[in-house]
Amino acid sequence: MSAERNQRLGERSIPGMMSRQQRFAEAEHADNAGAAARRIVTYFMREKTLVISMLAVVIFGTGCGIYAPSLQSRAVDMIAGEKSGVLSHTLLFMLTVYLLYSVCGLLQGLFSAQISQNVVKRMREELFGKVMELPVRYLDTHSHGDVMSRMTNDIENISVTVSQSLPSLFSGVLTITGTAAVMVWYCWQLALLSLATVLLTFLATKIFSGKVRKFSRQRQMLLGQLNGTAEEMISGYRTVVAYNHQNITTDDFCATADSLTRAGIKTDIFSGVMGPVMNCIGNIGFVIIAAFGGYFSVKGLLSVGVISAFIVYAKQFSRPINEIAQIYGQLQTALAGAERVFAILDEEEEDRGGRELAKGEKATITFKNVRFSYEAENPVIRNFTLTVPSGRKVALVGATGSGKTTIANLLLRFYEIESGEICINEQNIRDVARNSLRKNVAIVLQDTVLFSDTVRSNLKYGNAAATEEQLTAAAEMSQCREMIELLPQGYDTVLTGSGANISQGQRQLLAIARAFVANPKILILDEATSNVDSRTEKAIQDAMHHIMQGRTSIVIAHRLSTIRDSDIIIVMDHGEIVESGNHEALLAKRGKYYELYMTQYAGFAT
Repeated sequence: MSAERNQRLGERSIPGMMSRQQRFAEAEHADNAGAAARRIVTYFMREKTLVISMLAVVIFGTGCGIYAPSLQSRAVDMIAGEKSGVLSHTLLFMLTVYLLYSVCGLLQGLFSAQISQNVVKRMREELFGKVMELPVRYLDTHSHGDVMSRMTNDIENISVTVSQSLPSLFSGVLTITGTAAVMVWYCWQLALLSLATVLLTFLATKIFSGKVRKFSRQRQMLLGQLNGTAEEMISGYRTVVAYNHQNITTDDFCATADSLTRAGIKTDIFSGVMGPVMNCIGNIGFVIIAAFGGYFSVKGLLSVGVISAFIVYAKQFSRPINEIAQIYGQLQTALAGAERVFAILDEEEEDRGGRELAKGEKATITFKNVRFSYEAENPVIRNFTLTVPSGRKVALVGATGSGKTTIANLLLRFYEIESGEICINEQNIRDVARNSLRKNVAIVLQDTVLFSDTVRSNLKYGNAAATEEQLTAAAEMSQCREMIELLPQGYDTVLTGSGANISQGQRQLLAIARAFVANPKILILDEATSNVDSRTEKAIQDAMHHIMQGRTSIVIAHRLSTIRDSDIIIVMDHGEIVESGNHEALLAKRGKYYELYMTQYAGFAT
């Protein structure tokens, strides 16, 4: 909003690179996984029909997968002559079971995808709605990138886990249990021998999964650092070149890139080795089954068909163990992401209660002994007392950090004062609903915010019911009608990237026109001409002069040329009023205002 506010935000975001690393590390494990899991379950409870359908499909499909090898065993024994029966019927039945197994897999994917999207849609809507209700203080004191990460990356992790990991986890547990039971039923001796390889599988999975997670985490951290460095250096390239830091910057980048390469190689090695090692352990299991199965067959304890079924069951048993080991890491990341999402959902919302602001054309603003601080024991506004008469223009000037923008924040109730009163027509704004208050106040900021929409939609942002005549009149009074008409589609031209396809001055004029359309009682102009050239400044000043006529206006400015005609000029220093009066009277005092004025216009040292 201003240098004063940016300074506060900057102080909290200096260690930006470290914060990216910390955020990734924090996403690995939830502080309270149980609570996060229970809360996610409440979202599933709203999809009971789909969840029950998916579970039924998973159970039936798993049963088909467990039953099919027994049919294979019977068919092999029929071919070997060890069992009687119609082979074609058995083969047809086995084919039907495998087809049902495949269909269940397809239905499981469809159900889980639908559940995932419904859950994530509801969670994303709740999160976005919550952010819209959060107080400004929260977004001022939290990284915007972190909030966006929770709405995108964290929710996406939840989506992937819900759609893929949870069905696989449930199916895997059923498969392991059912397969083990069938193997023991067929031959408990061979089952114990073949299940011995499970210990090797579990041990290898634990070792390699731990290594993969470790180096993958390191790779992601370094990748974030590398991207951050590249973005920072590209955006600040002129400064890098001006200070001859090309070689130092390149060396730092290459050092990070080398570390990223090493971490990536280690990650790929351990993740690549896991497959062959698991296959090797699986082959050992097959050898055990073949050797001891053959021995048991010679002794008459087993048939050839049972041995063939055991081979399938052994593979079927080990596969879910590997999947569950991988799913565990995904679940941890998803639960951590859910916990971060729930942390925002649990934040206290901005209080929207209160009475309507009293109707009337006049709007006299009174500040009575106002005190406020962003941080305890460090007051920004001290004993601030001021009356802004209705329809008058009052300017706030002073050095950066003197509290000018804070006054605007307090008037709009972005922050609540610690003591004192702020009244509009003797009505304390603490008792006024925020929506009603802000409906009567319009603000034009130093950093103009326009949305990726048409010019018409941006102008109607504060007054959706505005007519075309009102839009045209506002554009005319704001000195931007001609500019709008010269755009490719006029009022229907889509502004891209917050107005990146028009100049800074044009964005400011559109912001003033938007305030015109809102037709507020009170107008706040926060350094609206600080980022434009002198010619554009003149056009903006003319537009500002029109819009302020008959309105109670508070102008915050560093350029004193924009406020010379103000009815009252308030000079602030360290949150207090040190001088007040009109331009000529303040110059005659030769005080703080005189120093500021001479610094800008008489060449005094700055």
